Amino acid sequence: MAVINDIAEAVVAEINSGTFSQPVTAVRSYAPQYELEQLADCQVTVVPKGLATLPGGRSHNQHDYAIDVAVQQKLTTADNTEIDGLLTLVEQIADAFRFRRLSSYPDAIWLKTGHEPVYAPEHLHELRQFTSVLTLTFRVMR
Repeated sequence: MAVINDIAEAVVAEINSGTFSQPVTAVRSYAPQYELEQLADCQVTVVPKGLATLPGGRSHNQHDYAIDVAVQQKLTTADNTEIDGLLTLVEQIADAFRFRRLSSYPDAIWLKTGHEPVYAPEHLHELRQFTSVLTLTFRVMR
C-alpha cells in the first residue's frame, strides 16, 4: 500500500481508539460523500489528500503527507448547541494528533493542522448538514 494510505489508516486507528465527547467510528475513503439519510449519525471520514517532497539531507527526503479528516452530520435543529457540540468534537480530534507520532506508523510525526473554513456554510444553509474538514500534515523522513 502507498505510504499516504498507510498514514491515513494510522489516522483512522488513532481516531477509533480515542476518547471524545461523542462516539465516533472513522473510516478511510476516497470519496466522503453521503446521502443525507446516511448522516443521521456523525460520520468521520479520513481521506488521503496530498504529498510535498523536499530535500531532507544528502541521503533522504522530507515527505509531508496531508490527510483530510471530514466530520459530517445532518442537523436536527441547526441551533448553536448542536453545532457547538460538533465543533467541539472536531477540536478534540485535532488535539488528539498535536505533537504526536502515529502509534501504528511511528515514522510519521505530526507537523501541523489546518482547519479553514471551520465549517462549510453552504452545507449548513442548503442541506442543514454540518461539514468540517481538518487537514493533518505528517512528516516522514526517508
